[in-house]
Amino acid sequence: MKRFTKELFYPEVRVGGFAHVDGTIAFYLQVNALLEPTNTVLDVGCGRGEYADDPVETRLKLRVLRGKCTRVLGIDPDPASQANPYVDEFRCITSPRWPVGDHSIDLCLVDNVIEHVAEPEPFLAECRRVTRAGGLVCIRTPNALGYATLASRLIPNRAHAAVLRRVQVGRHPVDVFTTHYRCNTSWRLRRTLERHGFLPCVYGFGPEPAYLDFSRLAYGLGATWSAIAPRSLQSTLFAFARRTS
Repeated sequence: MKRFTKELFYPEVRVGGFAHVDGTIAFYLQVNALLEPTNTVLDVGCGRGEYADDPVETRLKLRVLRGKCTRVLGIDPDPASQANPYVDEFRCITSPRWPVGDHSIDLCLVDNVIEHVAEPEPFLAECRRVTRAGGLVCIRTPNALGYATLASRLIPNRAHAAVLRRVQVGRHPVDVFTTHYRCNTSWRLRRTLERHGFLPCVYGFGPEPAYLDFSRLAYGLGATWSAIAPRSLQSTLFAFARRTS
């Protein structure tokens, strides 16, 4: 039923496998446009590479940066992330200071990570430390003012894994992490990036309501909201920021 529901609101899924508002495609299309063959990329919170099972080849090809640049370095506090097949090298985060040299990164990728960060200020200070002058930080994160995040914040963190298993088939408990949403409005994210020496472009994006595909009615309401809501209230934030000096 889920695929039928998705096709009902986004009929283009029948021919391409993805909706025109696919958030992953929109984000990584921009990342790929910014990426240079000579770049060194840092994938912060790289995870296990669970997206390897993505059935949509177009989306997977956009998401995989390895082979499109000189090197992809992955860092994560979870040692299991060493299994990620899409990084050239993995280093485990064991302290507040990342195991990455100063000014050694051309593009810092932070995909669905910052919502899990309890202290955004030192986190973005590390982004600045490791990124060279003129380098880029690319961030995707839930919007604290979006409907999905507002609902999520009503549910205790300890119950997130159980809830997500019900609404997202195939979601593994090991891929569910504590959320804080300390830097998750467009205003706060923009101001925090500016304080750390970045020139940011931050905006809301309305992707398909993937969390609501357990119900045709809920999915329809989510799709309608994504189509009409102002950017400041969309469920996802994109931020592309250049280090100024």
